[in-house]
Parts: sequence; C-alpha cells; structure tokens
Amino acid sequence: MRLILALLVAALVLPARAETVRPLARPTFDPIPVTRWDHRDEAGRWSRAALQALRNHGEPLVEMEPEDMARWCPGYAGAPPDARRAFWVGFLSALAHYESTHKPRAVGGGGKWFGLLQIAPATARGYECRAGSGEALKDGPANLSCAIRIMAETVPRDGVIHAREPRWSGVSADWGPMRSSTKRAAMRNWLRGQDYCQLHVSMRPRLRPKPDSHIMGPIRPALRPAPRLATAVGPTAPL
Repeated sequence: MRLILALLVAALVLPARAETVRPLARPTFDPIPVTRWDHRDEAGRWSRAALQALRNHGEPLVEMEPEDMARWCPGYAGAPPDARRAFWVGFLSALAHYESTHKPRAVGGGGKWFGLLQIAPATARGYECRAGSGEALKDGPANLSCAIRIMAETVPRDGVIHAREPRWSGVSADWGPMRSSTKRAAMRNWLRGQDYCQLHVSMRPRLRPKPDSHIMGPIRPALRPAPRLATAVGPTAPL
C-alpha cells in the first residue's frame, strides 16, 4: 500500500517539476566587424579572440569614453557595447597594420618585440599577460589579448587614446606608430569610415499622430436649418 502511495505522489510531483524547467538562454555573440586584417585567413579567429578579450579583461575600454574619442569614432559616445567592441577590434587591426603588417610571427627591434602588435616579453609579463615569452606572443589571439590587457590599463589611466603632453599617454605610451601624426591620421580616417563609428540614432518608436476627433479646436456654432416662411392657405383670389 505504501509503495502504491509513493508511486502516486511521484507521478504528481514529477510533472510539476518538469514544468518549471526552462531552456537555457543561448549565448550571445558579437558580429565580426570590418577590420584591416580581413585579407588574412586568420582574420575571423583574431577578431573573435579580440572580442572575447574585450568582454572580459578589456571591459574597462568598452565602458569608458576617452576624451579624444570623437576624433577617432564620432558615434562611439552613443554606441551600444557591441559597436564599441567593434571599434576596438578595428583599432587593433589598424595599429597592427603599422606594427607588423599583420604578420603574427613578426619579430622587430633586433629580437625585442614580437607578434601582431610587437609586444616585448618583459612588458607582457609586467602586465601579467598569459603570453610572457617571445614565442607565446607570436600566437595571434594571445598577442591581441595581451595588447587589450595593456590598453585596458593605460587608456583609462590617462583618459585618452593619444596625447603627447606632458608625456606620451594612452595607447601612445606603448606603441610607436601612435607617435606618428601621419599614421594616426590614416588610422583615424579609416576607422571613421566604418559602420560601427557612425552616429547611432535612438530606436524609440515615434508617437502616432492623433486622429482629428481627438484634437481640440475652435468650437463652431451649431448649424440649424433656416425656418421656412408660412404660406397662407385660403380661397383663390379673383383675377
């Protein structure tokens, strides 16, 4: 008897519990933005790695608005987070064009700097990047992740992408191409032409116009038909 009661209770409880199970929300992914490394086979992998880093330790870059951002990306101030992340991926690709011409295994400075963004191993270790050796920095995603970690500290610290006075500040504190006015101008011009840097318009629905019956206007006097003249009825007058 007890077994039967237990089975009946279980039959009643299990469907109720099953109804409370909700499907897990699907993970959201940023669209891959246009970059200057799109001609490379690794472009998608690099862009996805950069976007992932910007969602994690690079979040300070996305949350802040550098003082000189309007010169780099006019639509940044009113942009949603995915467009802001797209800007930084585009920015990294523009900077990498001058640092390594998008060659992930490039080595410069007589063996001092490595990878897409030409990062020194000592600098990488100083910012606690996972890639702390020259060989590790030759991996594209690891190099980009490290560059984002560095920028996420220096740009919020200085409040700008570029400044020269009183010292090299923002990204210019660590990357040589940023100290060239010609290269900065070329980077800005390219970035300003991308969709993610255009001004973003609020998507609030517009108010519908009210119908005429709901609009108050001057009160018109009621129109009444004119009274008819009374016609006398009687005998016909003689001619």
